[in-house]
Amino acid sequence: MPEGHSVHRIANLLGHMFAGHVLDASSPQGRFTDGAKLLNQTMLHRTYARGKHLFAVFDGDRILRVHLGIYGAWDVASATGTTQRAGAAGPQVVTSLGAPRKKRGTNPDLAQENFPPEPVGQVRLRLLDEFFVADLRGPTACEVLNPDEAEAIENRLGPDPLVDGVDAGRQEFVRRMSATSTPVGLALMNQNVVSGIGNVYRAEILFRHRLDPFVPSRSLTDDTLEALWDDWCALLAEGVKTGVMMTRNDLDEEGRQLAFSKTAHRYFVYGRAGEPCRVCGRRVELVVAAARKLYFCPSCQQGAV
Repeated sequence: MPEGHSVHRIANLLGHMFAGHVLDASSPQGRFTDGAKLLNQTMLHRTYARGKHLFAVFDGDRILRVHLGIYGAWDVASATGTTQRAGAAGPQVVTSLGAPRKKRGTNPDLAQENFPPEPVGQVRLRLLDEFFVADLRGPTACEVLNPDEAEAIENRLGPDPLVDGVDAGRQEFVRRMSATSTPVGLALMNQNVVSGIGNVYRAEILFRHRLDPFVPSRSLTDDTLEALWDDWCALLAEGVKTGVMMTRNDLDEEGRQLAFSKTAHRYFVYGRAGEPCRVCGRRVELVVAAARKLYFCPSCQQGAV
């Protein structure tokens, strides 16, 4: 499932491409026809993310909310082969963002006369103008809300460093974590406690702080919770910047470059069940908690709470 950094990157990219422009909206798949009609031939004003939720604000107080879930992704293409408008600075990459997938129907080398490409696969929503096209496939949620409905969803969600700020978010994070007896390994995945953390970041943050994932959240000290929050802030900012979930802090520059190119070198414990812990050598364990895989080192993760 795409984690918070991916959704913030998607919001930034779609905003750069489309904000301030009138868009064609359609549902080639047919499952979002009524919603697309509400957005068609209206201006997109801004896009933003809170955790794993993407919001796009259109004319008429209409707000598109997308949650990619496990399989969702946006495929983006342009008439010019970049995501720059003429004379504007911005990202150069045309790509697929979201759940890992083979690129389908998005060729960055498309000539102007071949733009836009025909929809390929089950495209729930297509956003299009004369320069760019963005195809949404496989989301868990895709709906048009009014401002009150969107605000109600945002208010339920836990703090997001890139929305609430580091300091205010820290205070709210400590309050919400301290209010639940749920094991910390589950609480960090609860989007109503903290926004954006998924399976990878959950496992890695707990390891970085040598925390037993099964201790109750409310048993953690404020200092420990604040340290978890600050670490999440740093990891999220780095993920948004690079597009990579790089969680190891024991690498030299050569090791970091290798990890950027090869996923197997990026993590302490995630995806490494049965392999030796990078710190103590004991085998990394895997359990299923709330239907999600949880990786941890039973030796290292017994630190003080």
